[in-house]
Amino acid sequence: MSTLDVVDFIQQNRALADQVETFRDYCENEKHWEARREFILRNINDFNEEQRDLLLSLSMVWANNVFMGCRYSKELLEKVQEMAEGIVVENAPIFKTRDEIMKKQQVCS
Repeated sequence: MSTLDVVDFIQQNRALADQVETFRDYCENEKHWEARREFILRNINDFNEEQRDLLLSLSMVWANNVFMGCRYSKELLEKVQEMAEGIVVENAPIFKTRDEIMKKQQVCS
């Protein structure tokens, strides 16, 4: 779903879009929210009302991984990456693991 697709979807599904807006965390900046909202909108039809908290949790896992470099189990990351397939986050930060940093320092020494 491109940004234009998200805008079209929101216009055509105003009630759902209004509901999704209530899921925004008060500390999320616009860039983070736009990406997480797209994640939610792409996957909301795959989760029934009772599973909504699971979807929101998965969206936070994905956003935390993309924007803050948080690490999770391989299985969980594979699941959220699959759910987020096609979402483009411009200027996403790039994180290095401790092992990558240490390896670079050893090469420079």
